Amino acid sequence: MTAKIIDGKSLAAAVRASVGPAIEQLAARGRRPGLAVILVGDDPASRIYVRNKVRACEETGLRWELHEYPAGVDEATLLARLAELDRDARVHGILVQLPLPAHLDTQRVLAAISPSKDIDGFHAQNLGALVSGKPGFVPCTPAGVMRMLESEGVPLAGRHAVVVGRSNIVGKPAALLLLQRDATVTICHSKTVDLAAITRRADVLIAAVGRARLITAEMVKPGACVIDVGTNRLADGKLCGDVDFGRVKEVAGWITPVPGGVGPMTVAMLVSNTVRAALELTKST
Repeated sequence: MTAKIIDGKSLAAAVRASVGPAIEQLAARGRRPGLAVILVGDDPASRIYVRNKVRACEETGLRWELHEYPAGVDEATLLARLAELDRDARVHGILVQLPLPAHLDTQRVLAAISPSKDIDGFHAQNLGALVSGKPGFVPCTPAGVMRMLESEGVPLAGRHAVVVGRSNIVGKPAALLLLQRDATVTICHSKTVDLAAITRRADVLIAAVGRARLITAEMVKPGACVIDVGTNRLADGKLCGDVDFGRVKEVAGWITPVPGGVGPMTVAMLVSNTVRAALELTKST
């Protein structure tokens, strides 16, 4: 068996194209969806992520602005800028690139963004809406993962889904979204005993821990759908995921590559959320 590779680049392009009519609708009313990005420090990975997000905005026709700060910026300065952006009618979505330097309180910074402009879905109100099954913005990576599963028609209802990773950004939201689709969900983490025994029972396996090639072929159920969220840079500079792609693809039924899998979908869902925020904010004004 050789797994079907889920092409995140092609699907992301389709997602971006799907928001075109909404952008045209807003343009006809003199509105252009706008995204403001906050970048603190010089972390190379963060700069790459921001560059990809800005490029997606340009390709889709969104207005964007980048606000850069040195790593030592004080929290008051950052909160003041967020307050300004929150009041700016031209800005429909606000994104703070994570992680932030240790001296900044990440939760306080994220809480300074209005839920209606929190297109990353990290505000406590949006996370609470996800838990309770109410409308709100969903974190972009888990939303992208679900879109990938839907695009391939991967069965979820009644199936066993295993999420390796319990972050608020990916692991927990992914588990909640799978529950909404009637999957039986297990969350694994660094304290899980006999991880392989659990992953081998998964019909859908999502790896999101940031450990290169943690998931081996022996840990995968034949025919399972394996979604690799991890992005790890090896000593030779190459990128790889949390899954041993070369070997696991010979066991799985579906698999996502790194790069070219979940990453492009995360950016596409960010664009989609920004356009949705612009539509909703326009209705309320």
